[in-house]
Amino acid sequence: MAFLDAQPLILASEARPDFDVIVQLVEPGSRVLDLGCGTGELMQRLIAERGATTQGVDLHQPSVSACISKGLSVFHGDLHEGLADLPDDAFDVVILSRTLQQVPDPDTVIRNMLRVGRRAIVSFPNFAFWWNRLHLLGFGKLPVSRSLPYAWYNTPNIRLITLKDFEAFCRKEQVTIRKQVALYIGDGSRPRRITFLPNWCGELGIFLLGRK
Repeated sequence: MAFLDAQPLILASEARPDFDVIVQLVEPGSRVLDLGCGTGELMQRLIAERGATTQGVDLHQPSVSACISKGLSVFHGDLHEGLADLPDDAFDVVILSRTLQQVPDPDTVIRNMLRVGRRAIVSFPNFAFWWNRLHLLGFGKLPVSRSLPYAWYNTPNIRLITLKDFEAFCRKEQVTIRKQVALYIGDGSRPRRITFLPNWCGELGIFLLGRK
């Protein structure tokens, strides 16, 4: 298990550089479930670039309406509803992008993701990124940044996750990490994949998971 070599990414969307990595992790022709799919940008890319068959789940009606207007298949409901009613191995890949830190019971969600799909992909902001650490040390205040763009009083994030925390969680839950990527975003113009000190230098973590 190793982080990919540091190299510039060619971005289709500066707002969501994790999408560029996620698309590369999905095999062509896969059946994909996108949890918390938003307005469907990732599903559109997976269809266009990977020939995937996609299904989205989102709790917010405006996002669901936006997906429907684009001709995307989407279910209106929360993550648990979207997973609980699905049979085992219904999908090849289940994706949870930039949402893991917002769910109350991530262990249950990940177990169900790997029940419903052969593989799972999760991405989340790395709270152990060096700027976050120094900001907290220097100012004594929680950081607000490109990867953590909310203040403490309006953030949807209820968990602060680090790459090392997630690796330890996977070992405990006997989840296989098949690939992992740490991204440095910077100003968004040239995000890079990080191999050296990823828990220190990576702003975002993206993990491809499988069953033991």
